[in-house]
Amino acid sequence: MKLSFEPVTLPLEHPFSITGYTFLNLEAVWVTLEDSGVQGRGEGVGVYYLGDNQKLMLEELASAKTEVEAGADPFEVASRLTSKGAANALDCAAWDLRCKLEGKSIWELVGLNPKSLHTVATIGIGTDQFMAQRALDFHDCHNLKIKLDSERPLERVRAIRDARPDAVLVIDANQAWTRELLEELIPELARLGVKMVEQPLKRGHDEELDGFKSEIPIGVDEGCLNLSEYRLVGKNYDVVNIKLDKCGGLTPALEIAKAATSDGKRLMVGNMTGTSLSMAPAFVIGQYCEFVDIDGPLLLEKDIEGGLNYLPGGEVEPPKSALWG
Repeated sequence: MKLSFEPVTLPLEHPFSITGYTFLNLEAVWVTLEDSGVQGRGEGVGVYYLGDNQKLMLEELASAKTEVEAGADPFEVASRLTSKGAANALDCAAWDLRCKLEGKSIWELVGLNPKSLHTVATIGIGTDQFMAQRALDFHDCHNLKIKLDSERPLERVRAIRDARPDAVLVIDANQAWTRELLEELIPELARLGVKMVEQPLKRGHDEELDGFKSEIPIGVDEGCLNLSEYRLVGKNYDVVNIKLDKCGGLTPALEIAKAATSDGKRLMVGNMTGTSLSMAPAFVIGQYCEFVDIDGPLLLEKDIEGGLNYLPGGEVEPPKSALWG
């Protein structure tokens, strides 16, 4: 087996701001696994707030190359990588390779009948007017995800609601709020028709939600990186956001999805931006999810060739096997 990898940097269509960070480019790695002339591909983006960047991903993949090419199971190697972005790329490449070597689709391997999904379009932080205009730019997408910090949250949501009275709205505060601010905002957000609030409090402050009764489901993202963390903090949340770059690939993501579903949690699939090569394996997790955020390619100036098919209304068709799986 051969393992190769390369850095990929692609510009975003617009600067994309969230609490404490602005993205200008997608900085990913692409992994290719080759066996018997057959290739499998995967993409990793990493997690910026963990320092899991392109440089670290490339270093970890370089350290894994000898072991994989000596015959080690790439799934097992991926599970041991510190960089979960690198692990994601390697794990997803291994799934793609397995599909192609066995002549089976990913759906046959995981035992699912795929359905189209309806993704959110994500609106980054800006002025009220900018965010309302972005909501209008996404006029053909029924579901909108709004990035907020602690500055003018209600005014920004009202501006978007006025621009798009038809849209389903979810909020992502990216750790910017306090328990007190959350309590203050929830009633008005409910009146504005918000369907979910994601990661309002800082990572590690989950106990502050003890006893909190919310009219709107509360979701966890940064506060739950993997299955072990889910088992610690899941009780505090209604919704769990699963991202392959957080947990290290499709394999651990499936484990979280199954555990959380068994516990009666509502699920969301998310992304750290990415091309359709990242969204394709995330699409598998999306089959378990009520909330779907696989709009990474919509934020790019241009997606890869043969990418996912994004239809009006935010509908996304299952990936073709030529792309992945």
